[in-house]
Amino acid sequence: MTSHTVQIKLNGSPLSLETSKVAKQADGAVVVRFGGTMVLSTVVAARGPMEGRDFLPLTVEYREKAYAGGKIPGGFFKREGRPDEKETLTCRLIDRPIRPLFPKGFRNEIQVINLVISADNENDPDVLAMVGTSAALSLSGIPFEGPLGAVRVCMVDGKLVVNPTYAQQSTATLEIVMAATEDAVLMVEAGGKEIGEEQMLEALAFGHEQCKQLVRIQKELMTQAAKPRWAFDAKEGLDSGLLEKVRQIATPRVVEALAIHQKQARAEAIAAAFEATWAHLVTVDHVADDAATRVKTQEYFEKVEKTEVRRLIVDKGIRVDGRSVKEVRPIWSEIGYLPRAHGSALFTRGETQALVATTLGTKNDEQKIESFEGDIYRTFMLHYNFPPFSTGEVKRFGTAGRREIGHGALAHRAISAVLPSKEAFPYTIRVVSEILESNGSSSMATVCGASMSLMDAGVPLAAPVAGIAMGLVKEGDKVGILTDIMGTEDHYGDMDFKVAGTEKGITALQMDIKIGGVSVDIMRQALAQAREARIHVLGKMAEAIKAPKATLSEFAPRFVTIKIRPEKIREIIGPGGKVIRGIQEKTGAKIDVEDDGKVTVFSSSAEKAQQTIDIIQDICREAELDRIYLGKVKSIKEFGAFVEIMQGTEGLLHISQIAETRIRAVSDVLTEGDEVLVKVIEIDGNGKIRLSRKQALRDQPALSDKEKLKIVPASAAGA
Repeated sequence: MTSHTVQIKLNGSPLSLETSKVAKQADGAVVVRFGGTMVLSTVVAARGPMEGRDFLPLTVEYREKAYAGGKIPGGFFKREGRPDEKETLTCRLIDRPIRPLFPKGFRNEIQVINLVISADNENDPDVLAMVGTSAALSLSGIPFEGPLGAVRVCMVDGKLVVNPTYAQQSTATLEIVMAATEDAVLMVEAGGKEIGEEQMLEALAFGHEQCKQLVRIQKELMTQAAKPRWAFDAKEGLDSGLLEKVRQIATPRVVEALAIHQKQARAEAIAAAFEATWAHLVTVDHVADDAATRVKTQEYFEKVEKTEVRRLIVDKGIRVDGRSVKEVRPIWSEIGYLPRAHGSALFTRGETQALVATTLGTKNDEQKIESFEGDIYRTFMLHYNFPPFSTGEVKRFGTAGRREIGHGALAHRAISAVLPSKEAFPYTIRVVSEILESNGSSSMATVCGASMSLMDAGVPLAAPVAGIAMGLVKEGDKVGILTDIMGTEDHYGDMDFKVAGTEKGITALQMDIKIGGVSVDIMRQALAQAREARIHVLGKMAEAIKAPKATLSEFAPRFVTIKIRPEKIREIIGPGGKVIRGIQEKTGAKIDVEDDGKVTVFSSSAEKAQQTIDIIQDICREAELDRIYLGKVKSIKEFGAFVEIMQGTEGLLHISQIAETRIRAVSDVLTEGDEVLVKVIEIDGNGKIRLSRKQALRDQPALSDKEKLKIVPASAAGA
């Protein structure tokens, strides 16, 4: 069997691409190896276009197989289920850079499938799947303007590292996943700890050089194994006559509609302009009055709208809502909008509005995530919801889709950099963003609202975080960089460039390019413009809340932390968790015990929290030799009684130590549940405790004459 392999070294490890060995019935199939991690990337496309579609029918899938890491899936069925968050986000990472590289007008259905078939628990397979997809498409013969390279770049100990291990990622101050052709960057996902703009550009330039190496080996593989390129003419099916008629009839109507600044009114005017154009074509120009022609007319009408939106920006420097290219929409916000939430904020920017709520929980609320690098316990969650009413539409309403998961992950990354350490703030934090209105940049509204909501909840953020969405329109040498883009500009622009950060630096960045890429100079200008806007937005947010509140909500749990000896942990937990459950049931508090002996108690009541701490300290307290305790009789034996002197600590009160005079039976004097004064007279090497009642009474002369106080009966003790 003849196979073809190419290879380079990244971060000291060989990265290889192999084809023609497996999955040969796919149009393109490549196995990517890096260390002990392997990804099989495949692509298959239909031989004919999908009728009635005006978009590219591309589907991207990514699955991490349990067997790849030597594991058996959990659950009843013991097989992989629906994609988890990591798999969903990786699908988006793969999809976003390849989608603009298909020719316009290509309507054949394409399915990309990536399977992680081996995982070494050191190297992340996501960027390997991105490279494998590019290679499979480039070999398949499907019209594709690749190949592209994809890498992860991290700043570790002040140095840039390409495709770092999981261990290196965990200590990084900057993490970037990016894709690029030889000429330009196409897609960026970045997160960092208040990174400067020039430092970000330096990392992107470094990453681009690594991407170029991956492009070169793919081209080498193409010379060995690429299939003939499919014949495709983007102009085929173009009705130039109809296009020209639509342009002539629609242009003045579109220009008039675009002069309306309010989103819904403008959308209604655009819809009316199309209907008027269609009616003119049918009644005056006598075009065919059928569904296919109407679909084509709609496509050409949108070309006219796109042209006019872009012309306004590059020729006049104004936008369809009347703003200049650098102008941020009006902002207003308030905190504490939800009376029972632990923290909340309502953030509105133009026609985009986010209601964000913060909930504080305990260790029991942490999210457990199974991954190839081991189980991860997430103490901060940010969930983004985009209901259809936010855009005035009727659509499916249900579980979060890929877009919602992706937007939530971006906002999560933006906020994570300023969160307090677990030691300083041991709460589990969940933030939920409900988008109530949307006209662009809802993910950045989520960042702003989340920052304010967390501060309203009293979470000690290092600094407030704001986000802004930038756009780009490029016509030849004319370039318009837009601040705070809205939906129309996102749809018809060439770039979606989202930047979040503090006054000091960037915490998250996301960039998607719809054209062949952008130069470093354009990125530098966009970052500088984004910083100006970010500072402006932070100022507006400060009008509602400047810093975290000093106290938590009255509805949030309080916590108290103490340290105990690790060997006492088993006593607090008890057999099968019996003791800790009993304490929690008694006080209503939640208890978190860590392996190093750190105990954190959460309760809505400071009094209940202190009660819980007192019980725990009683359990952990060591019995002291010669000290007198008021104990409780737990059990009666022939030779004596076992008395609990502190919760969880019992000693033996021998029959000879119960009274000064000889007694016939223990039960003649004591019964279970009695409270009795005892003195610790011995603690042996194994920790066993011997007690004496008669010595305790000798040491308490004031009590020795008061027989009624020598023993408190069980009935009285429980009263």
